Amino acid sequence: MNRSFRAIVVFILAFAFSAAQAEEVKLDFVISEGIDGARPVAVLPFSWKGTSVNAPSEVATVIGADLRRSGRFNPMARHELLQQVYKYEDVNLQLWREKGIEAVVVGQIEEQPDGRLKVSYELVDVFQKEQEVRNGELVTVDRNRLDGYSSIVRAKDLRFHAHRIADRIYEKLTGERGAFATRIAYVSVDRSQSKPYRLMVADSDGYAPQTLFASHEPIMSPAWSPDAQKLAYVSFENGRSEVYIQSLYVAGDRKRVAAFEGINSAPSFSPDGRRLALTLSRDGNPEIYVLDLVSFRFSRITRNTSSIETEASWTPDGQTLLFTSDRGRGPQIYRQNLASNRAHRITWEGNYNASASLTPDGKTMVLINRTNGVFHVAVQDMESNAMQTLTKTQLDESPSLAPNGSMVIYATVYGNRQVLSVVSTDGRFKARLPSRQGEVKAPVWSPFLD
Repeated sequence: MNRSFRAIVVFILAFAFSAAQAEEVKLDFVISEGIDGARPVAVLPFSWKGTSVNAPSEVATVIGADLRRSGRFNPMARHELLQQVYKYEDVNLQLWREKGIEAVVVGQIEEQPDGRLKVSYELVDVFQKEQEVRNGELVTVDRNRLDGYSSIVRAKDLRFHAHRIADRIYEKLTGERGAFATRIAYVSVDRSQSKPYRLMVADSDGYAPQTLFASHEPIMSPAWSPDAQKLAYVSFENGRSEVYIQSLYVAGDRKRVAAFEGINSAPSFSPDGRRLALTLSRDGNPEIYVLDLVSFRFSRITRNTSSIETEASWTPDGQTLLFTSDRGRGPQIYRQNLASNRAHRITWEGNYNASASLTPDGKTMVLINRTNGVFHVAVQDMESNAMQTLTKTQLDESPSLAPNGSMVIYATVYGNRQVLSVVSTDGRFKARLPSRQGEVKAPVWSPFLD
């Protein structure tokens, strides 16, 4: 086994077997940088009409928190709000203009006879004006109601529905689809439990964590299916690495799809969900394979017997794979078209580049870069090949893009503990998601939940 082979294998297995402790509790969200230049907005508490003594009060809080953690907006503190109104018509535009607030969110919640809740919201652009002709004269008029809608939801779904409202607001104000009503998967370890290793799924803000799978042995490399209905991951439950696919919503729907001698690792679903890229050493050397999930036939993609090929990810069109290879005397990113089977190197800056994936538009690559011995999340422009380091943390690993390409969630070390962090793809906004106890790692952001 050559030195580069040992280095990567040790790096992979060190992740799987590292000791950590974590509780099945909500992840916190701690903003560390980037909110000062955000756009000022106001989210007013929603009115409540119903028989329940405990009126739902967190909708506005969730919306405001979502907008804040996008890095694009700075919601006004509740104690500073200038009005307490619930309809667009009652918003005093001049009052908010004087404070420099760009947009105001108002809303109502009304209990229905069957116990469900009618949630109504309106988005007000405080400064927007247009001109039109009235009585032969050009006059300036307000066109301030940007959005508004009502929906009836179950009471238990109210919090997640607040994320959907935040998505609408984000899209109306930025022109980009929001990604708050999504989920994250990650790995935690709690050695006080009989099955200490757990694959967790939570809302995108770390709320409502649930255990999808628990094991006596390590779990690693979770990957979402494009319909967000399943997760592929690596489990060591049988004393070696094996790849499984498990449904999030169908009990007992768990299937082992790769269990060859040697390495079975790094699963990645194709954009159409019909194929799974993964790393296998079934023929002796770790190579990239693609598994057809309909026929369950494996196709070997790379054939470089003197190097390690791993961490494949798909381009948005599903025609090309990015992967990490040490064929150039150190881990670098290569790109291989599945039709031509030709691979070429696409990273040159730094002596280590790994864990690559593309933004949805295919223009930017997110990866882990090591320069001067420090691992950071970085982005590389796919046209110019210019690379930019996004983080100031150390030992960064496992970067995963939000489905709208605006944010990256990754694992890092903070205060001698492994935590999850997020950074915007422009590097301006940064935050941490530590668990309240123990450590968490290997995060992966879900696709949009349509």
